[in-house]
Amino acid sequence: RTGALDEMVLSLTARGMTSGEIVAHLDEVYGMKTSKETISTITDKALDSMNEWRTRPLDAVYPVVFVDAIHVKIRDGQVANRPIYVAIAVTADGYREILGLWAGDGGEGAKFWQQVLTDLRNRGVRDVLMLVCDGLSALPDAVANVWPQTV
Repeated sequence: RTGALDEMVLSLTARGMTSGEIVAHLDEVYGMKTSKETISTITDKALDSMNEWRTRPLDAVYPVVFVDAIHVKIRDGQVANRPIYVAIAVTADGYREILGLWAGDGGEGAKFWQQVLTDLRNRGVRDVLMLVCDGLSALPDAVANVWPQTV
């Protein structure tokens, strides 16, 4: 296998193709015989890297954190709109950093945001000076529970 094949498999997976569809695509387009197990090995390697990123320690303080949810179509047996909760910070050095992405299973709610903010605190974020969010009414209470001095 080459790195290019791994990149192609990950790209096709990200576009929503199943392992079986990828095997068929590689055979049809490139005449390449492979197996679902090979495809799974490639995607599992990427999942390990993603998990390391998702659980990495974060800075203790961020001057600004932006939070919001975007709704995307996700295939999980069937295609459905699901919220992806996003937290992006501005570091003390002025750089943007994606703190995390979380897939929800319902509408955007303060209860899920409480879990997201608690996860950030558990990964090392001790203080956020300012949190920027939309008008979700219960979100300020969730923020105050995790970082009481945050504006």
